[in-house]
Amino acid sequence: MASTLGTSSIAVLSSRRRSSPSIHSLSLTKGQVFGRKFCGGIEFHGVKGSSQFSILCVATEINSTEQHIQAQRIASKESQRPVYPFSAIVGQDEMKLCLLLNVIDPKIGGVMIMGDRGTGKSTTVRSLVDLLPKIKVVSGDPYNSDPEDPEFMGIEVRERVLKGEQLEVVFSKINMVDLPLGATEDRVCGTIDIEKALTEGVKAFEPGLLAKANRGILYVDEVNLLDDHLVDVLLDSAASGWNTVEREGISIAHPARFILIGSGNPEEGELRPQLLDRFGMHAQVGTVRDAELRVKIVEERGRFDKNPREFRDSYKAEQAKLQQQITAARSFLSSVSMDRELKVKISKVCAELNVDGLRGDIVTNRAAKALAALKGRDKVSAEDIAIVIPNCLRHRLRKDPLESIDSGLLVMEKFYEVFS
Repeated sequence: MASTLGTSSIAVLSSRRRSSPSIHSLSLTKGQVFGRKFCGGIEFHGVKGSSQFSILCVATEINSTEQHIQAQRIASKESQRPVYPFSAIVGQDEMKLCLLLNVIDPKIGGVMIMGDRGTGKSTTVRSLVDLLPKIKVVSGDPYNSDPEDPEFMGIEVRERVLKGEQLEVVFSKINMVDLPLGATEDRVCGTIDIEKALTEGVKAFEPGLLAKANRGILYVDEVNLLDDHLVDVLLDSAASGWNTVEREGISIAHPARFILIGSGNPEEGELRPQLLDRFGMHAQVGTVRDAELRVKIVEERGRFDKNPREFRDSYKAEQAKLQQQITAARSFLSSVSMDRELKVKISKVCAELNVDGLRGDIVTNRAAKALAALKGRDKVSAEDIAIVIPNCLRHRLRKDPLESIDSGLLVMEKFYEVFS
C-alpha cells in the first residue's frame, strides 16, 4: 500500500488539538480583503483654526496599515503549530487510503474511522489539510462559493451573477472544519435573526459550521458520542448538498457540499446501522503491536515535537509528490473506465452478502475508479476492487451477534468466491 500512496510514513499518536491551518488561512484571506476595503478610503485630518485640510501621510498611513496587516498574518502563521505531515505517518494504510480516495472523488460519501484511542485517527485526518489543492472562491463569501459553477454558489452570489456583477475571485486552500462535540444545532446549521427579519423585513442569517465546510471537509471526532439528531442533520446535508434553516416561517438555504469524516472508539458505542450506511467508506485502525515500530513512532513524534518545522522540511519532497498525485488523479478521474463484467461481479457480491440498498454498489464503483486514477491508470482492475471493497461494504452488513469473523473478512471471502 505504501507504494500505492507514494509515501514512507509512520503512525502517530492522536492529537486533540482543535486547530486547522486551512481554517486560519481562509480567515486571514478574508481579513486581508476586508482590511483593504476598510483602509482604501482617505482620512482627512482637520487643522485647528484653518479652513484647509491636511491629507499628509495618506499613502504612508495606508502602506503602514497594509504592512501591519501583513505583519499580523506572518505572526499568526508563525505562532500556529505546524501539522504533522501526512507522508510521515506509517502504517494505518487502510485509513490513509480511504481519506485520499474521498479527496479525489468527494462523491464517494465520506469515511467513518473506528479504532482504539491513540492510534492517530485525528492526527491523520488533520494532516490531510496540507495535501488539499487550492480552489477558486468568491472573495468574502461565507459559503466559499464557486464563481463558475452555480451548484456550488450561495444564493446571494447567484443573484449577483444574474445581475451581471463582476465577482472578485481568490484562490484558497480547501478548508477543514472541526465540529466540537458539544456543538448545538444553531452552531452547526446557522441561525436566523427573527427580530431583524420581522422589524426590518430583512433575512438576516448567521452562517454555521456547515456553511464554512462547503466545498471542504467537515471532521467530527468521537461521532458516536454526538447527538443522533445532529448526526442526521450532517448526513442529510452531506447527501443533498444543501442546508436549510427554518424558524417562525422563515426559511433560508445555502450549499453545504462537503466530505464528512467521522472517527470514534468502538468502546464508546457504535453508530446506528442506518447511519453507518450513509458513510461511503469505513476504515478500521488498530494499535501497533510491533515493538520496533512503536519505538520508531515515539522517536519520530519526539523529533516533531522538538522542532516541527525542521521535521516538516525533511518530508517536503514526499509531501509535494503525494500532492501532485492527488491533483493529477482529480483531473484524470473522469477518464477512468470499468468493464461491465466487473460491475456485474461487484453487484453480485453485494447481493449475496444481503447488503440493503444500492449504496454499496455505487460506492465500490466510485472508490475503485478513484484508486485507479491515483495509480495513474485509465481502467479499473480486479485488484483495485479487491483493495477497496472491504471498506465500502463491511459497515453495511447485517450484524450477527453469534458471528465471530470480522465483517471485512466476510466481504473478502465473498469477493474471491465471485471473482475467481
